[in-house]
Amino acid sequence: MKNVHVAISNVSKTFGKAKVLDDISLEIPRGSFTTLLGPSGCGKTTLLRTLAGFYSVELGDIFIDDQRVNDVPSHLRNAIMVFQDYALFPHMNIRENITYGLRIRKMPQAEIGKRLERTIGYLDIGNLLDRTPGQISGGQQQRVALARALVMEPEVLLLDEPLSNLDAKLRISIRAELRQLQQRLKITTIYVTHDQAEALAMSDMIAVMKDGHIMQVGSPSDVYYHPNSTFVASFIGTVNFIRGVVRSVADDRIEVEVKNGGATIAVQEKPQGTDAGNAPRIGDNVTLAIRPESIKLLDKAAAGDDSQNFFNGKLIRSIFEGSSIRYWIDAFGAEILADVFDPGENIVREDIVRFTIEPGKVHIIIDRCESGIHGVA
Repeated sequence: MKNVHVAISNVSKTFGKAKVLDDISLEIPRGSFTTLLGPSGCGKTTLLRTLAGFYSVELGDIFIDDQRVNDVPSHLRNAIMVFQDYALFPHMNIRENITYGLRIRKMPQAEIGKRLERTIGYLDIGNLLDRTPGQISGGQQQRVALARALVMEPEVLLLDEPLSNLDAKLRISIRAELRQLQQRLKITTIYVTHDQAEALAMSDMIAVMKDGHIMQVGSPSDVYYHPNSTFVASFIGTVNFIRGVVRSVADDRIEVEVKNGGATIAVQEKPQGTDAGNAPRIGDNVTLAIRPESIKLLDKAAAGDDSQNFFNGKLIRSIFEGSSIRYWIDAFGAEILADVFDPGENIVREDIVRFTIEPGKVHIIIDRCESGIHGVA
């Protein structure tokens, strides 16, 4: 990868008998927003704290700007961490909280003043300087914690679920502000969360973690549309899994016979350059991953037969959510989800529904290797 700013090479970490990080390797581009995403206990916060220098590296190496920092103390790494609970000093006012690190470094007062003015301008918190943390809201505390990190002008910004204490509406607002600020400052940012929507909305790159391993690294669209395992597919958003067997493989078409439903689902085009060992073969047991928004409901009289991915199913129930309707449909011997956006008042109520699945929106996960072969969207 070009222009690597942070490189993690074969890093492992244990606590007692538990291996929390197991041979982790990851390259993070300069100026990017990279998210470590995974369930609780997967090792993402441990990895972040190891990057910050709070935990030692037992095996492997960490490089920041081509400098090996395994033995560099945390306060000399210039990788500043914002904690989940903000860790503001309750007895100090906001001005004192923000400038605390600069004062510890005995920076000249004039330079402290310049950095403070610049930083509060980024975050629009100049009116809070004489208050204490107990006198401001959760969203304001989050901005202050971020200001305290940014005023140090770090090379790398490390964020450990900084929005988790905010209500849902404020989280959406603050994450947009944070992303815009990161893009403006072009600061390399590594962000930890278990919130999939947050990761998709904010990141240039996502590293999905499970049990101390990185399962997949890619752009938000890569990990959403082309997951390399059923774990990644199910953890990133909502997905329908349909079990099947590959019956034919051609240059531009793969046909999968559904195991329980007797239907055949076509997948359009396998990607170019796929390793031969990971390409689908006739007879392979596979899992088809299909996002609910990739299933389109049709008029029952719509033309098309099953060979073109036109199918019938039984409507089980639906939920109207304002901007969308979610339908549960009995098809392929399973219960599948279909999302229709901006439906207006056109709510489907018939017992039998007709739907289509675009072949290029079907993703194949091969059971023998749990790697993904996807249709071209």
